[in-house]
Amino acid sequence: MDLLFVVALAATGAYMLNTQQQRRRIVLLAQHLQPYQIERLMETLTQGYLRAMGEQDPERRQQVLNLLASSEAQLSEQFERFAADFRRVPAPLARASRLALGLPFATQLLPAATFDMREAIDVHARGIARVARNDAGLSPRDKAFTMTAELLLMQHTCHWFCKSKAVASARTLARHQTPHAQLVAAVSPETRAAYLALTGPAR
Repeated sequence: MDLLFVVALAATGAYMLNTQQQRRRIVLLAQHLQPYQIERLMETLTQGYLRAMGEQDPERRQQVLNLLASSEAQLSEQFERFAADFRRVPAPLARASRLALGLPFATQLLPAATFDMREAIDVHARGIARVARNDAGLSPRDKAFTMTAELLLMQHTCHWFCKSKAVASARTLARHQTPHAQLVAAVSPETRAAYLALTGPAR
């Protein structure tokens, strides 16, 4: 049998297996997110922060940010509930590969090169709640900037779990013009330390 044909057949099989596994992770995450309005609240906040930062009048900017406080509280509460719900996912289904590219059975064959998505969601839940409470006493502008980074990094982690780190980073760069490493640098120090300890160095 022609070697090129064998290689092509193996590559096609690996691609199909990888796509199937990715689809299962997408369905798993979507099922747990479905009861919540996390995506809608995220959009409300990120769009609202952009609008507030575009206001030249400080008083008007603060009014817009004040209106967003209830959405911050709702998002924090809903994400904590989502994290508690996702903790019930069996450990083998919650593993995500640290490898840049998605490979079939990577979490089973290379368990040392994985992280637990349940723990990652907990890291993000704590980070969102911390910024929503403004534990660090940030200025309104810095709080909005940090919360945006927390939300985009959380979104990156979800894409990473569903697809791969490379795909997640490419999406973040395309949609938000922000490299993954820059997001990691922009979140709160507590989130950054916990996130890097779990997922490894940002590249």
